[in-house]
Amino acid sequence: MTHGFGFTPAALATLAQQVLDHAKKRGATACEVDVSEGFGQSISVRRQAVDTIEYNRDKGLGVTIYLGQRKGHASSSDFSPAAVEATVEAALSIARFTAADDCAGLPAAELLARQVPDLDLFHPWPIDVEQAIVIARRCEQAAFDVSPLICNSEGATVSIQQSHFISANSLGFMAGFPSSRHYIACSVIAGCGEEMQRDDWYAAGRDAAKFSPPEAIGDYAARRALSRLGARKLSTRKCPVIFEAPLASSLIGNFTHAISGGALYRKTSFLQNSLGQKIFPDFVAISERPHLKAAVASSPFDDDGVATHDREVVADGVVQGYFLSTYTARKLGMQTTGNAGGAHNLLVRPGRHDLTGLLREMGTGLLVTELLGQGVNYVTGDYSRGAAGYWVENGRIAYPVEEITIAGNLRQMFAGIAAIGNDIDTRGGKQVGSILLEQMTIAGS
Repeated sequence: MTHGFGFTPAALATLAQQVLDHAKKRGATACEVDVSEGFGQSISVRRQAVDTIEYNRDKGLGVTIYLGQRKGHASSSDFSPAAVEATVEAALSIARFTAADDCAGLPAAELLARQVPDLDLFHPWPIDVEQAIVIARRCEQAAFDVSPLICNSEGATVSIQQSHFISANSLGFMAGFPSSRHYIACSVIAGCGEEMQRDDWYAAGRDAAKFSPPEAIGDYAARRALSRLGARKLSTRKCPVIFEAPLASSLIGNFTHAISGGALYRKTSFLQNSLGQKIFPDFVAISERPHLKAAVASSPFDDDGVATHDREVVADGVVQGYFLSTYTARKLGMQTTGNAGGAHNLLVRPGRHDLTGLLREMGTGLLVTELLGQGVNYVTGDYSRGAAGYWVENGRIAYPVEEITIAGNLRQMFAGIAAIGNDIDTRGGKQVGSILLEQMTIAGS
């Protein structure tokens, strides 16, 4: 079955082999190629009226040629034989005029993936536009049904995406697989006049059959918006801060970026030479699990074709490994970790408490549920972002807050993690519960 694709996996593999053959014929010392195809649709409704209907169908061919240690890359969306040859020629031409780089080249052959297990990443969602509109309307209407104070909507969206690809290189590696990614989202506005607040919620993953009902998504989005009515400003202070689970993943993302090869070899990371260093408290453990079935960041190999493996990134608070591609590993004099293209399912070990328990443990402080802006300096670790959430007293939410800034330094923030919740958000590639930090600076009125 083609599942709606215009090309079979065999056809993509044939295209990839044609690239490799032509590159070799034209004198390339090495070559790698990616051939992909994807399609999907996105439907949005606002106040029950259809707002947007978008359909996409894309295909692409990317070719990287090596002439010794000179590298050239070219791409095309045309799969005709003439276009394939022209793309190879373009990459060759670029390589001829590029300076040699002693770290350029394919991975060591023994590191390439030779077996590609089925990780259950492809779950087509066979709904048409009319069915998607019905789902979006059900989601949004459920939000309006929560309260008359839900006065407006930014819309409910249903998105369906599926793709497949083949990666290959001149060392004999050739593999690929299909995958899917779908979501349902709803964003609504509570209150009227000058006192209005917005919030949202969504479900996302490989398999839409595992989503909560659309009514539950809309209902929760509405309750989150309602809970923010009556928001106040805070005076400037220092206090404990909890990052709600969906935001806690951004802290893990900050850590991942800081120990990624690109930032390390360019010396633009505050965690330079952190391998073997204690960055977190003893109880913090972060594992990479690339082969989790149906997870959004699973893959049997990275963008270089290197086989992925389970590993411990942080154990007992100590950094055990970086995130390295073939190229960045060579720049650092190390071996690739199979992370060309990024991390694969980071799992942060949960603690004993859910969010309610973390609030009790914190006692008095700030629960952050929204972050604004991009105020992270990876060279120094300085962190400053706009925020909104709730002020907590005696372990219970007292009132919503807005128009504040939270600030600190990531190195101190990581060392100052007091607890990690078990309310794990599994919608993304970094699965972590809410995180309680001992102290941050709150800049307010």
